[in-house]
Amino acid sequence: MTKDNKPRKTTRDERIRIVEYCIANANNYALAAKEFNCSYGQVYSWVKKYQAQGVEGLYDRRGRNKPVDELTELEKLQAENRLLKAQAKQQQMEIDFLKKLDAVERR
Repeated sequence: MTKDNKPRKTTRDERIRIVEYCIANANNYALAAKEFNCSYGQVYSWVKKYQAQGVEGLYDRRGRNKPVDELTELEKLQAENRLLKAQAKQQQMEIDFLKKLDAVERR
């Protein structure tokens, strides 16, 4: 949110980066909202749309935006690739955490 409590406009690429950041940080919506100066609810909504529809769910279909059909395959694949990398990073963090937890429990 901006200082006057009006939501700021985000581009498709910004929404993809925000979702990527949120997923990479264990779905910490509050942290992503603070980092990118937007609302918790909006971050939550984008992550849920991504989980349900993939990158297609992050496109803003209001106004005169480029239809999803007109996006190049390369643009779609690049966005999907970034989000998959974020998911892999989150999974690796979880694995590392469980390994440390296991080591602590064995002491």
